[in-house]
Amino acid sequence: MEHIGVIGAGIIGLALARAVAHAYPGATVTVLDKESHVAAHQTGHNSGVVHAGLYYPPNSLKADLCRRGVGLLREYCAEHGISYAELGKVLVARDRDEAGRLPEIERRATANGVPGVRRLGPDGLIDLEPHVRGVAGLHSPSTAVTDFGAVARQLACDVTAIGGDIRLSSPVLDLRQDDDGVDVLTGVPDGPRRCWRFDWLLACAGLHSDHIAEMAGIGDDPRIVPFRGQYHELAPHRRHLVRGLVYPVPDPRYPFLGVHLTRHVYGEVMAGPNAVLATAREGYRLRDVVPSELRETLTWPGFRRLAQEHWRTGAQELILAASRSMFARQARRLVPAIRTHDLRPAPAGVRAQALAANGRLVDDFAVDTRGRVLVVRNAPSPAATSALAIAEHLLRRSPLS
Repeated sequence: MEHIGVIGAGIIGLALARAVAHAYPGATVTVLDKESHVAAHQTGHNSGVVHAGLYYPPNSLKADLCRRGVGLLREYCAEHGISYAELGKVLVARDRDEAGRLPEIERRATANGVPGVRRLGPDGLIDLEPHVRGVAGLHSPSTAVTDFGAVARQLACDVTAIGGDIRLSSPVLDLRQDDDGVDVLTGVPDGPRRCWRFDWLLACAGLHSDHIAEMAGIGDDPRIVPFRGQYHELAPHRRHLVRGLVYPVPDPRYPFLGVHLTRHVYGEVMAGPNAVLATAREGYRLRDVVPSELRETLTWPGFRRLAQEHWRTGAQELILAASRSMFARQARRLVPAIRTHDLRPAPAGVRAQALAANGRLVDDFAVDTRGRVLVVRNAPSPAATSALAIAEHLLRRSPLS
């Protein structure tokens, strides 16, 4: 009987563990995670948006996995009674330059098979979102929201129901592989430890994926650079200002979408996120600083090249992070009625952005294998949307197949 290890109890790791357990019913599957609960990081700190596939280059891995993932996720939520609401998304062009980007986004969406996408004029925008103002827009009626934390918890239940084992509070300290298997050391540096022996190891470690890759001998390029995304919540009596999902037209030079407005499945409306360099891999608050992790970021050649090219944008994001009035000003570009006192601080998220040594932001899914170890090096948005499809893809790519 083979013993298969999975590092990471986020939505991708759990989806992969479930897929492996189904595909290899005679195998033992063990999930290792350093936290005390599943979905502790990116899965539990995101916008909840189920992306339809508007932006991604046709035939890219992102596009293919997103469209496949949407269908699988919709069915999974229906099967397990998890909230899933197709609220629709509007991209709002605020000037002629932004309106000029809409045809390319519409072309990509159509090529990707996104249903019902249509261009809007100013009146069409108001019909959908009465408080939005813009010169043009693009509507994606099938864009949805869900609770990805609830999805992850259900996936964890599935894994254990099939016979898998989820070991929480088990941080990975080291791993070594030989021709016959992989040894994984878990525990805390000055406390009790345990050595696990696996025939195969699949790592979906998110914010620490580069560390796991280095342990596996795969190398340190790309490096994970954490970006904190701060959110604000609209006061309950102002939630009526947003019916669904209201986004700016993305700037193709950057992977971050800018401040947008999102109604969640439980009714709250969030504004954000911005994108500012985090001073720790899990730096959800400004005071969260881990000197060794910050030093890793600042000394990475890719970061220095990125900072030299985009320092003005970084400075603007820092100002935005420090000022609620500036945050409100960004939201007001989409919904003019929003005022500073309408916003309340909300929990932040941290994005694991893979950054190559040459300064290139890695924008697509990236997977490396070495011997008996597979490591997901980069899983950017729409990773949560695509999780069930990513699990299928990884199963085909894994050394198991």
